[in-house]
Amino acid sequence: MDVEQSDLTARAAAHAALGDPGRLAIVDALVLGEASPSELQQLLDMPSNLMAHHVRVLERAGVVARRRSEGDRRRTYLALAPGALNTLRPTVTRDAVRVVFVCTENSARSQLAAALWSSESAVPVTSAGTHPAPAVHPGAVSAARRHHLALTPATPRHLNEVLHPDDVVITVCDSAHEELGAGPDRLHWSVSDPARSGEDTAFDQAVDELTDRISRIAPAIRPVT
Repeated sequence: MDVEQSDLTARAAAHAALGDPGRLAIVDALVLGEASPSELQQLLDMPSNLMAHHVRVLERAGVVARRRSEGDRRRTYLALAPGALNTLRPTVTRDAVRVVFVCTENSARSQLAAALWSSESAVPVTSAGTHPAPAVHPGAVSAARRHHLALTPATPRHLNEVLHPDDVVITVCDSAHEELGAGPDRLHWSVSDPARSGEDTAFDQAVDELTDRISRIAPAIRPVT
């Protein structure tokens, strides 16, 4: 089988997997961010056995992948597989007074995400942490400079100092998500912590991943008028 035929076969399998309303609902939810199977089950009001069946079908078709939590190391998150359905965009729009990006220390991922968001959306944005670090990680500052982001290092703040009742919260690390829990005005993006290695490539990868996600999601979140 040549490369072109293989690609056609993979695309046909993906489209066949999406031919069920339940599986399509799962994919629509995962366009917004990652979720554990139990979170998806609650969000979609779907029995656990049916959820498990649909997820297996989507995994076999290469549409959905699992990854282990960087937080508790036990939980798994479902996400759209890398490269799968790249043209998908959220089907539901929402109004937001402000977006708050949250990671554990508010020293890298959430600060970078807020800088990226500001360049893509008119919705106000800020960032916070569940256990703030003393300062922004120098690797994040360097990454922002390399990617021409307007990141002004701000002293990391605790979420309790920042959060308003009508904010849309987007957690960008597993530990913060697991500490805060799921909610109707919360999304989760499972972005690996670049500070673990401290290498430039890790920070660049985080920027690339956040850029891709924000470019998909920003048009679906509109400022309150």
